Amino acid sequence: MPRPIHFAAMALLTAPLTLAPALLAAPLAASSWGDIARAEERQVPQINVTGEASINVAPDLAMIDLGVVREADTARQALSDDNAAMAEVIAAMKEAGIEDRDLQTSGFSIQPKYVYDPPKSNGPQKPPRIVGYTVTNNLSVRIRDLARLGEILDRSVSLGVNSGGSISFGNDDPSAEIARARTAAMKDAVDRAKTLVEAAGAKLGPILSINENFQTPRPMPMARGKMMAEAMSADVVPVAGGENTYSVTVSASWEIQQ
Repeated sequence: MPRPIHFAAMALLTAPLTLAPALLAAPLAASSWGDIARAEERQVPQINVTGEASINVAPDLAMIDLGVVREADTARQALSDDNAAMAEVIAAMKEAGIEDRDLQTSGFSIQPKYVYDPPKSNGPQKPPRIVGYTVTNNLSVRIRDLARLGEILDRSVSLGVNSGGSISFGNDDPSAEIARARTAAMKDAVDRAKTLVEAAGAKLGPILSINENFQTPRPMPMARGKMMAEAMSADVVPVAGGENTYSVTVSASWEIQQ
């Protein structure tokens, strides 16, 4: 009778040995995938730096705003008077060498003039009455020969320009200067990044991103009243162009190699 008992014991001993490899494989596989996921989530050390550069450029053109305002009892008369005065201004601009592409109407309006009766303490208030009309026509002029700017301003006032007078200076094609500013801003960013990383005992790795922000120069208008007063009291309006400043900011990121 001992044989069946011995056979059963052997079966119990061998069963766990066949299951052990399968039980151990599952936790090992889960641990391996977890390590990979954590490695992928690990952020690469990087540095973010902003570089700046500005280029000053003398202007080569000016933009002026000339307005003609006329008043009359009727809208028709005010419009006729305004049209005649503006036609003389445009003709004078062309005689001065201003091309058609540099002349542009920038505003036109017809406004009634009202008279309001004094308020009454009792009784109905009379509605406002129209007593005339005002017509305004504005002309934007681009002047490419800055040496003639004062002369053109003076001549326009002599022809009947009695409104506007703002003036700003610009550049016809500043692309070369802007490119220089971009190069200088990027070099500034690289120099800053190298200084910081080397001070930390590391090195710059591959570049990760570059972003640029470009700022156009803001117009520097001359006060309208001042310009008109100078035009009426001087033979030639004194003007000074100064310089235009083109600014570029570059934000860049690098990987840090330790």
